[in-house]
Amino acid sequence: MEAGKLFLVSTPIGNLGDITLRALETLRQVDYVASEDTRHTGLLLKHFEIKKPQIAFHEHNEQRVIGRIIRLLEEGKSIALVTSAGTPSISDPGFVALWEAVKAGLEVTAIPGATAFVTALVLSGMPVYSFTFRGFPPVKPGKRRRFLELDKDSPHTLIYYESPYRLRKLLAEALEVFGNRHAAICKELTKMYERVRRGRLSELLDDLEEKPKGEYVVIIAGAEYREQGDRTDETESRP
Repeated sequence: MEAGKLFLVSTPIGNLGDITLRALETLRQVDYVASEDTRHTGLLLKHFEIKKPQIAFHEHNEQRVIGRIIRLLEEGKSIALVTSAGTPSISDPGFVALWEAVKAGLEVTAIPGATAFVTALVLSGMPVYSFTFRGFPPVKPGKRRRFLELDKDSPHTLIYYESPYRLRKLLAEALEVFGNRHAAICKELTKMYERVRRGRLSELLDDLEEKPKGEYVVIIAGAEYREQGDRTDETESRP
């Protein structure tokens, strides 16, 4: 029996119009969809009139479920792995499935598409030729500060994901660790209330709403970044 194939399928980070034709074709052809959130993926599949059995696959059960996924692949079944939004393995489940499939000698491929940090980087106005994606900082203050200090002297543009509940703390500690660097806050990318704010860290911190809401990507200039003149800029768009 010929083994199946694992597809790591990127899905929209907000606007459903950003899904690729190849992603839709793959979702229609596979035998199963392994989903980080079956309800969320169910809405995506329903929107595009796709009916497929789903396998719940998230950070709390991936060690337990991966065995089933590997067995299905070895039986010749094809599986699309998707997260709630964006590209699998980028601050989301996916790596464990990829690694186990590779170890088992199974075929794996990726269907490229939207990734929040790339969209944010392009919109930030920061240099894009050299950057470091750092994902979500640690929750605990001490660990978060040490996490930031690792990149204090880095010349690369720094990229972070952050919860609205900890955004203010991240900006405040970044200001202490990095100094008053240029930065950008990207909120709700590709969605109706997409918003990008650019300026110095102190300006962004002062202008931050009392209770931030939404999903955020924070871009901070590297240690060697220089810009003529200081300014705060803000744009809003409605995709």
